[in-house]
Amino acid sequence: MQHAVGSPLPPPHQPGHGPATGWSPAAHHPPGAPQPPAPSFTGQPGAPHPQVQAPGHVPEAPAPPPRPQGQAPATLQLGPGPVPPVPDTTGHVQLPPGGPVAMPSPPPGTAQADSGATTLAVLLIGPAGAGKTSVAKFWAEHRRVPTAHISLDDVREWVRSGFADPQSGWNDHSEAQYRLARRTCGFAARNFLANGISCILDDAVFPDRPVVGLGGWKRHVGPGLLPVVLLPGLEVVLERNAERSGNRRLSDEEVARIHGRMAGWYGSGLPIIDNSQMDVPATARVLDDVLARAIASPPQW
Repeated sequence: MQHAVGSPLPPPHQPGHGPATGWSPAAHHPPGAPQPPAPSFTGQPGAPHPQVQAPGHVPEAPAPPPRPQGQAPATLQLGPGPVPPVPDTTGHVQLPPGGPVAMPSPPPGTAQADSGATTLAVLLIGPAGAGKTSVAKFWAEHRRVPTAHISLDDVREWVRSGFADPQSGWNDHSEAQYRLARRTCGFAARNFLANGISCILDDAVFPDRPVVGLGGWKRHVGPGLLPVVLLPGLEVVLERNAERSGNRRLSDEEVARIHGRMAGWYGSGLPIIDNSQMDVPATARVLDDVLARAIASPPQW
């Protein structure tokens, strides 16, 4: 999230060291050398005896009177006016803390909300190959208000050594890393929204699996999260999956199995976009229309 290291302060003054230390004139004259005559003075009865100063001695400045408790020290004067305080060179911007995202409401006096100018939290759901990430990025980049794209897969892959790849089997480690990534995405979305930046998150949320269900997203982001399902036909997701590489590419059998389970979103009440015949810009436009209706009549989930 670093402490500035400044120059060390000079050591405190030690008795018997430094130019302010007193010295005895006799100690600096060899034996037999004539001693300097004592100064003559004319004083009044009862007047204090003046202190004898050695040649070349620079008297110390008198100590300043003690400052009353609670009073600020005097400003150092250099030249005609006071020296202004040195500003904090690192700067500090106070950010509002993130909290649960509330349901957006259309601006007063409008028949339908303009989703392109409203601060939103959107969860784009779909199987592998549905185009979630491409649509989410395009939608975020072309809005009129600041918008962030948060991909759960990207956050999961922040773990480099010891990454639990679900393709190797869903187990306690992959589930723990999934939960941690989802919570991290939720915290990020809440903080972005609290500071006026919309968010779109994408994840393959299953309707029949509570571990990777909507409940966690609602808990980590808030009730104002708007889920939308992106569900093209099986042939389309198989074709798109074939263009992938690395651990993002799944077997055809796995893609078909995931796609079949995603069909459970039909009848759930969530808005579903079949983008089988749409390119990315067209899908983003339909997403805007769906979100405008969702703001006016939020889905129950």
